[in-house]
Amino acid sequence: MAEITASMVKELREATGAGMMDCKKALAEADGNFDAAVEILKKSGAAKVEKKASRIAAEGITRVAVSGNTAVVVEVNSETDFVAKNEVFQEFVQQVADKALTVSVEAAGDGEDVCAILDMKSSLEEKTLKIGEKLSVRRFKKVTGDTVASYIHGGGRIGVVVAGEGASDDAAKEALTNVAMQIAAMNPTYISRNEISEDELAKIKEITIDAALNDPASLPKPILMDLIEKAKASKWTQNAIEVFEANKSNMNYVFNHLAKAEGTPVEDLKALAMEAKDAICANKIFSGLVEGRISKQLKEICLLDQVYVKAEDGKQTVAQYLNSVSGDLKITKMVRFEVGEGMEKKEENFAEEVKKQMEGN
Repeated sequence: MAEITASMVKELREATGAGMMDCKKALAEADGNFDAAVEILKKSGAAKVEKKASRIAAEGITRVAVSGNTAVVVEVNSETDFVAKNEVFQEFVQQVADKALTVSVEAAGDGEDVCAILDMKSSLEEKTLKIGEKLSVRRFKKVTGDTVASYIHGGGRIGVVVAGEGASDDAAKEALTNVAMQIAAMNPTYISRNEISEDELAKIKEITIDAALNDPASLPKPILMDLIEKAKASKWTQNAIEVFEANKSNMNYVFNHLAKAEGTPVEDLKALAMEAKDAICANKIFSGLVEGRISKQLKEICLLDQVYVKAEDGKQTVAQYLNSVSGDLKITKMVRFEVGEGMEKKEENFAEEVKKQMEGN
């Protein structure tokens, strides 16, 4: 049996990141053979990875990589925000981004074995062993264009890549970087209204109509007063009618009083509005209200319609800003990753965690 020295344990620990006792046992089992001990730790590390597989990794960071006219953004998850700040973890995530830039696959995400696509399973297992938490390479996506830019916000909580066509000079690159910052801050769903399908627009309109009808106080006054007269005649209690009559001189507050009246006067108005939906939708005043609200929504969800965050006048849109840089510069693709979006978050209970550790679980 070979003698296991402290220097051998130290060397193995530095190479693998495993615990001191694990390294000592591995060296003993391998009779002092360094490579064999590394293999033993990898195997035990893989077992630890399997044990961690049921845990939720919803923290982590994003990173970007750019080469020529291609940019990629990746998200790699960890179990805790503490590990997300770990330098070893951050270096690994950048390695993932650099690797994603080189593969032929344009994008991969939830439901796919992203790590296998990148051929980084071994590296992931090594980092999991060293860091001691479940790690997950969640997704990556590339963009390509005449000009590309990227932006990382909040230490990696949000990562953005954007591509443009029509211009590739320094001014265009700076403009795309500014747009990437806009995307990070304002989270648009679409580049322009042209990307929204007829079905999606119809859905937005339907939701907007129903939301308006279920908020009687926001309806045009002629429509609201007609609904109130119907409610007084068919649904409201005498108390509700009296409350309305006593406070109708100030319509801004009448609904606060109606909410405290007998019965369900506000709900009655909502029900009557929905019953008269077709007739109300045919009303030109109501149609104008709906179109105005839809237009406001589109300005929020469409990048080019958004107010440019650096606009000096507070009015210039992103489209106007880009046009001021170059009339030929067009945004063709954008990707925004935010860590953990759409994922189940782990609810921490530190008291329970301490209790389990004390019980040996």
